[in-house]
Amino acid sequence: MTLTTILLFVFGGAFLIAGAELLVRGASRLAIAAGISPLVVGLTVVAFGTSAPELAVTVGAAAAGEADVALGNVVGSNIFNVLFILGISALITPLVVDQQLVRLDVPLMIGASVLALVLALDGAISRLDGMLLIGLILAYTLFLIWQSRRESASRAEHDGAAEPRHGEPSRLLNVGLIGAGLVLLVLGAGWLVDAAVTTATALGVSELVIGLTIVAAGTSLPEVATSILAAMRGQRDIAVGNVVGSNLFNLLAVLGFGSVLAPSGIPVAPGVLAFDMPIMIGVAVAALPIFFTGYAIERWEGGVFLGCYVAYTVYLILDAADHAALDEYGAAMGYFVLPLTALTLAVLAVRARQRKAASLT
Repeated sequence: MTLTTILLFVFGGAFLIAGAELLVRGASRLAIAAGISPLVVGLTVVAFGTSAPELAVTVGAAAAGEADVALGNVVGSNIFNVLFILGISALITPLVVDQQLVRLDVPLMIGASVLALVLALDGAISRLDGMLLIGLILAYTLFLIWQSRRESASRAEHDGAAEPRHGEPSRLLNVGLIGAGLVLLVLGAGWLVDAAVTTATALGVSELVIGLTIVAAGTSLPEVATSILAAMRGQRDIAVGNVVGSNLFNLLAVLGFGSVLAPSGIPVAPGVLAFDMPIMIGVAVAALPIFFTGYAIERWEGGVFLGCYVAYTVYLILDAADHAALDEYGAAMGYFVLPLTALTLAVLAVRARQRKAASLT
């Protein structure tokens, strides 16, 4: 490892931490000033901002004809966001989940994951598919802002109090904090990704595995830093909304713009279509029963998510190395570990719903 690579790792990490601090602080203050809930800020401003590295990497890779990196970045980032980021955040502090996430945003994340798979069945995400995805993210964002403003106005009218007014300098300062935070996050993530890809390429790792793991995790580092810091500061709506919103942005905006700007859309490798995209859908579906268990993600559930991500990463490494244990490992995961985990979460979700129904009667 060269001195340049080491410096990129060090300064990239420092920029990520500083950027997350500024972004969370500015976004939470701006939410109050604009009458928008912290959840909506997490689903939009924070989520879309921290997904800027995914957008830059995917669009750049698609334009350069590196389809495996472009698609692997989106699919891998979504798997990483749910399993790793929510897992780490829940281990730090149990995450209280807003009911809107259960009713609307998580089902939309599942629907967008399924839609991406359906669009890819013909072997590519075409430019027409990309325009459809971009239209959906625009509609989703406008709906969230309209809904939040309406709910804020309704609460103010019911309470008989007007929304607090904030001076223009204060609002501009918060916008400046968000902007500075995003710049630092993008720079830090970019440096870390460059260093990681350089190291992995020197070790002979394939482009697809790099996209699904190193690039995906690297471009998701802003989400990691932001969600962890938000959880530590008690901004749990931002911590969870950041993950769900980022996944929606990745599937609709990042994949949409990438396929529109690519010379002939984004080709989809058979392996991604048969394995990685179904895993992405399964991870999105697995999040729903966890969110049902009392509208909170407990520490042990975060541990389950982390364990699943480690298992998925080990599979990718074994597959890349064409290891002799791959078949046995895949069979164990497919026929025992994953079904048992899914059954456990389903039982807990049913029990939580029954307890809630009993408490209301």
